[in-house]
Amino acid sequence: MTWRGWTAFVALGIIWGLPYFFIKVAVQEVSPVLLAFSRVLLAALILMPIAWRRGALRSLGRHKGAIVAFGLVEFAIPFSLISLGERWISSSVTGILIAMVPLSIALIQRFFGIRESLGAWRIAGLAIGFIGVAALLGTGSISGLLGWAGVGCMVLSTMCYAIGPLIIQRHMHGLDSIGPLALSLLVASVILLIPALIDLPAALPSAAALASIAVLGVVCTAVAMLLMFYLVHHAGASRASVITYINPVVATMLGVLVLDEHLGIGGFIAFALILLGSWLATRGAVTRSRPTGEATLRA
Repeated sequence: MTWRGWTAFVALGIIWGLPYFFIKVAVQEVSPVLLAFSRVLLAALILMPIAWRRGALRSLGRHKGAIVAFGLVEFAIPFSLISLGERWISSSVTGILIAMVPLSIALIQRFFGIRESLGAWRIAGLAIGFIGVAALLGTGSISGLLGWAGVGCMVLSTMCYAIGPLIIQRHMHGLDSIGPLALSLLVASVILLIPALIDLPAALPSAAALASIAVLGVVCTAVAMLLMFYLVHHAGASRASVITYINPVVATMLGVLVLDEHLGIGGFIAFALILLGSWLATRGAVTRSRPTGEATLRA
């Protein structure tokens, strides 16, 4: 991989670790749905013209059902749920729980007609990963009914993030991925428009909240997707997928060091178990060849 490829790799690993931090900042002043809407709208406004120039929006009519479903499960639902859940749990715990996406994919892919053998290593990975989740939730990181409601939001989000790539692999294989991605972001913004307008804040949010929304939409969604396309093209999808194991580390470090969130030694051990289990559970899996499938393992 060239120095440009390594630069894109490092940049993307950092960028995809940022959302949970900026969500935590913004969701204190704006509603979860408005935050999700602002993020997808900004990204759509950037990526739609690029997709149009590339001609990537042509012939997508016969894939409209898959595109709408992808917009729901990859953007509208999880972006809203993650923002809601971060009102009740820390950004570091959020980043760790979202790291369960590879485990979720390994579990549900058979329901989408994608059959990959579950050998001993992958079964062991699933077991280790879920032991890590149990350890994380049992070390005192979560407290109260709202805390567990936040965990529920993250679990539902990981399931959505797991379904997204499987929709692409099953229904949109062979398409220029920036077209379905840009159109799905536009669909998600339309879906969230009315709920977002209903929940507008009474006063203009602070500069910190507005800046966080801008970073989430422009950097963490639009720029991140363009970086992923570049990285997959120059380094291959299998190398690019390693990003999945880096961004939760960034999210955890930001939460602990900047927001003064307490994770504890038990939380870090649980985090290590989840990452190890995710790696083993996806070991030897068939690699998706389209960038969008890899690019969706993030918040």
